[in-house]
Amino acid sequence: MATAFSKIKSAFKLLKQIDFDQLNKLSEKVDLPKALAGFSNLDDNQLSGLMKMLQSDKGTRELPVINGDFYEVHLRLTEEERAIQFKVRNFMESEIKPLVNKYWLNDEFPFEILPKFTELNLCGVTYEGYGCPNLSFLMEGIIAMEMARIDSSIATFFGVQSGLVMGSIYLCGSEEQKNEWLPQLQQLKKIGAFGLTEPEVGSGAAGGLTTTAKKTEEGWVLNGQKKWIGNAPFSDVTIIWARDIEDNQVKGFLVRKGTPGYHVEKIKGKLSLRIVQNGLITLENCIVQESDRLPLANSFKDTANVLRMTRAGVAWMAVGCARGAYENALDYTRKREQFGKPIASFQLIQNHLVEMLSNLTAMQTLVYRLSELQDNDLLKDEHASLAKVFCTLRMRDIVSRAREVMGGNGILMEYNVARFVADAEAIYSYEGTKEINSLIVGRAITGYSAFV
Repeated sequence: MATAFSKIKSAFKLLKQIDFDQLNKLSEKVDLPKALAGFSNLDDNQLSGLMKMLQSDKGTRELPVINGDFYEVHLRLTEEERAIQFKVRNFMESEIKPLVNKYWLNDEFPFEILPKFTELNLCGVTYEGYGCPNLSFLMEGIIAMEMARIDSSIATFFGVQSGLVMGSIYLCGSEEQKNEWLPQLQQLKKIGAFGLTEPEVGSGAAGGLTTTAKKTEEGWVLNGQKKWIGNAPFSDVTIIWARDIEDNQVKGFLVRKGTPGYHVEKIKGKLSLRIVQNGLITLENCIVQESDRLPLANSFKDTANVLRMTRAGVAWMAVGCARGAYENALDYTRKREQFGKPIASFQLIQNHLVEMLSNLTAMQTLVYRLSELQDNDLLKDEHASLAKVFCTLRMRDIVSRAREVMGGNGILMEYNVARFVADAEAIYSYEGTKEINSLIVGRAITGYSAFV
């Protein structure tokens, strides 16, 4: 009797979870007194299962926090480093996210963000002196990831300014050049561009640059073209890499805005990284003084040192792009309902999400180790190239799946995944294609060079 009574009490508890309107509808279909009596025939497991079922149907379940860092690799950061990570994340979410779709669609750069960007005080992340923060390469990667998690264009702008431009001057410049340019670039008082790629020379830049430099009594005379140069339409200084016709070696030059013979045309019609303003640079008897030649840039090996340093950052950007797509897609699937349920509760959707998270987690652990190598001065070309290959390949897969689980809404800007899908294509290609980086790794592991 006591057991039957306790089960009936449990039944009333179950009924209390049903609101009045639901109880009226239920009484029209079910003989409630008979149903109550039937509860006494349920064993404890059956009764517990029924309670769980009713509770889950109420829609009050507390869902897990959306977090792309599934293995919690952030635990390897110090408190100071974690604070910097959150500073960048808050900036990107509060200042960049609200305006990014507008500027992306309009193919424009949001210059109004530069004063707030300056307040982050993060340009020249790893450099010592000249107002630079002198942080670890790991933190440089974390910063790139956090930026790309919201927008890959802003992350690319930062990578050009802080990495390629400032890095060229820091590694290859004279002390006078460093003192003139690095503090201003660090505070974004001056904007820089990095001119290596040419209209007909991308992957073959090591030995095939057609832009030439000739030393004369008036200075170095530069002739040629550069293409896809980020920030070029509004840069104050551009690093131009040109082949010295005397010794056939690649050298670096600081070309100042307004220099005669230097002309920039904005590249239009891009489908990727539309906020980044890329330019086609034409140099026609452009004269650069010896004082603006980078004295420690005397061969492509010196150029490669800059690229090696920044290629690790591109792998981190790929992680950020993938993470942003994954987290937006996961959020969408938990809110989007079909057949009366959130689509996140369907097996096929969960399979896509797990595939995405698996790739993302592998990418994160790889780039963390990559930055550890860099911080310990153990980074080699093949290390950076392997990370670029793997992370950009996996990024492409993740953004594709993110778009897939969102169905037709996946191509709308308002759902914040279509932009990641488009931008991933540029990240996949720049700083060395998959094929070129594969050959760098292949040469390292086989001992044979397969370059033409």
